[in-house]
Amino acid sequence: MVEKTPRTVSAPKKFIIGTGLLAQLHDFVKDFGDNAFIISDEFFVERVEKESVAGLEKAGLKGKAEKFQRECTDAEIKRLGELAKAQGANVIVGIGGGKTLDTSKAVAHYYKLPLILYPTIASTDAPCIALAVIYTEKGEFDRYLFLPQNPDVVVADTGVIAGAPVRFFAAGIGDALSTYFEARACYNSDGVNLSCKRPSRTGLGLARMCYDLVCQNVDLAMDAVRNKVPTRALEEMVEATIYLSGTGAETGGLAAAHAVHNGMTVIEDLHHAQHGEKVVFGLLTQLVLENAPKEEIEEVLRVVRSAGLPMTLKELGVKEFVEADWRKVAEIACDKNDTMGNLPFKVTPDDVYHAMVAANALGERYRAAHQG
Repeated sequence: MVEKTPRTVSAPKKFIIGTGLLAQLHDFVKDFGDNAFIISDEFFVERVEKESVAGLEKAGLKGKAEKFQRECTDAEIKRLGELAKAQGANVIVGIGGGKTLDTSKAVAHYYKLPLILYPTIASTDAPCIALAVIYTEKGEFDRYLFLPQNPDVVVADTGVIAGAPVRFFAAGIGDALSTYFEARACYNSDGVNLSCKRPSRTGLGLARMCYDLVCQNVDLAMDAVRNKVPTRALEEMVEATIYLSGTGAETGGLAAAHAVHNGMTVIEDLHHAQHGEKVVFGLLTQLVLENAPKEEIEEVLRVVRSAGLPMTLKELGVKEFVEADWRKVAEIACDKNDTMGNLPFKVTPDDVYHAMVAANALGERYRAAHQG
């Protein structure tokens, strides 16, 4: 009998969403230990000490906050790990943006401690995924650190997330928007998910729910974040962008949208573009490759427009379209180790290049038809 790669479902043990949760950190810590080492973004350290550390002490637990030094490097991971060890910590807590959370994941992994993550922005679905991105001391990409398990707890505080920059929130919507289409492609091709296993029907279902919540809530959620107020629509959008997008992508798999994003990292003009902004263009490229139904494409473009996301290369920041550069993007996107192979049909770099040109034209045509 030929053994087949198993299917998987991967997710954090707990996902908690609400407001005022920074002061309630002790409620989550006590389930795993009594001495928390808190890795915090510099902008939150003072508030963490005032609310979280004070709350821990009042509950009879120990805790100390340490400022994250801005880059997820091996040296920073070791520095923080040794501090946690010296403190006798038995729980790691990460509070901040993506690099802070990735560093916290790595510290918890190497020192074999439970992990609680508290994202302060909703720009990507990274908090829920068993993966950390490690950089060099110069801030350049070094490697992916694949982790054996997901975080124990992810705490999404909509009061804090509502106060983050609008562009970051919109980028999270862009990242989440691709989840269903990539998971659908991966499922139909019986491809490989982020756990290096086959996608499950549960993963596809989570990805579909993610898409439904994004479409239903985008207008009211953007109203909320533009006015910095937590609402029910914002809460449902955060559930989609952080939890459903993360678990849907990890369990359902990625396809062309993220592969094109990875290729786009070689375009210098796009170095300041957000991850989710580039994923949107990757998604439009995937929909062109699939020759997706007109109604499906129009709904995606409606969400992109409502979220204020770029839908053309010019809006992304490309000053001049150089064919050779974008053929290089297509080659990288088709790398055998990337996720383009999860499409249910074979594509070549030529196919991807042509689809990117057509996707840009699609965005320009839609934008021209919906001015004002």
